[in-house]
Amino acid sequence: MVFSIFFTWKFGLIISKRSSSSRKDCLFIGISFHVLLLFVFKYLTFLASELGRVSGYDFSFIHLELPIGISFFTFQCMSYLFDVYREKVEAQKKFVIVALYVSLFPQLIAGPIVRYSDIEKELVNRAVTINDFSDGMLRFIYGLSKKILVANYMAQIADGIFDMEAGEISVALSWLGAVAYTLQIYFDFSGYSDMAIGLGRMLGFHFPENFNYPYIARSVTDFWRRWHMTLTGWFRDYVYIPLGGNRVALPRWILNMAVVWTLTGIWHGANWTFMMWGLIYFVLQIIEKLTGFTKHLGPLAHVYTLVIVSMAWVIFRSPDISYGVSYICTMLGLTNAQLDQPIFWLYLDSAKIIVPIATILSTPIYPWLLNKLAPHPAAADKVEALIALVLFVFAYTGVFGAAWNPFIYFNF
Repeated sequence: MVFSIFFTWKFGLIISKRSSSSRKDCLFIGISFHVLLLFVFKYLTFLASELGRVSGYDFSFIHLELPIGISFFTFQCMSYLFDVYREKVEAQKKFVIVALYVSLFPQLIAGPIVRYSDIEKELVNRAVTINDFSDGMLRFIYGLSKKILVANYMAQIADGIFDMEAGEISVALSWLGAVAYTLQIYFDFSGYSDMAIGLGRMLGFHFPENFNYPYIARSVTDFWRRWHMTLTGWFRDYVYIPLGGNRVALPRWILNMAVVWTLTGIWHGANWTFMMWGLIYFVLQIIEKLTGFTKHLGPLAHVYTLVIVSMAWVIFRSPDISYGVSYICTMLGLTNAQLDQPIFWLYLDSAKIIVPIATILSTPIYPWLLNKLAPHPAAADKVEALIALVLFVFAYTGVFGAAWNPFIYFNF
């Protein structure tokens, strides 16, 4: 990471000083360096394994551990170079400021992906106020509670079901596993984002939002406007729009979408499942935009989106494509799997309280209830403070009562 930061700082200065004719060449070198670094640490081991499987040669000696957070800080470095090249920001002359931007600990490991322009002024001169500090504390507590009190319980259900062989799972159990993981990954990742945004706010930084209740979306396109918004925005501004966006002929637009979704899948990890996951969203977004059928579904648009997203998460969660396809076939009743089985009722019994609560909390009902108290701000503040205190006590207790359970996006 230190080497990556130094290279970013140095090339930012080089790009800013070059004439227009050579700036693009310098940008290409800078971006290529970061792409190569990401490839070596994140994908080389996978590629060697696949080549060994196809060719019969043993490439097992090629094995590199994944540096934690590399996908996130590499994208931040690249966005800095892009923005310097476009003259959206001035190249930072002080190495320590660039280092602080990339290595800022609240969001370093799993986002949100913060652009230099988002916090350029705050890196040099920021104010820490009591209001920001208290708001940050609340946000951090909400994030911690999402992880400890919801995501970890969902993980116990999802992991137990996905650890079974696909052929051993009944139709009912497959749906319960998909729902559990759908809720787990949302509360896990949005919980981390809340904690990062909260910690940043306590230190005087204002990070961008990363989630906007994605499970109330009415289409797959709408879902991706609400899920991991900083990643979506990154690919939009630095890949999709430079390729021409939607201001091109239909075949070129489809190609642009294919590039973006291929990169989105690859970004999440070195596994064919992630690439298939990206391909699914590519195909669905093409169909939605060409037909506009979701506009005519009414309330069923929510159902359609949730079903599709849940099935896509099955592919995302599966160890390989074969398992994911078999699992989805079971969900759809396309296999000889039983409708239910005794173990389903055991899992359902453990999920009967937490799943409904998590489902409700994945909607904007909590802020809606707080807004109902808005005519009485003092009362609303006291209620929120009391709720946060109770959540913190339970979450704090849960940290010590549970085994180590890292955030899902630590893997990316």
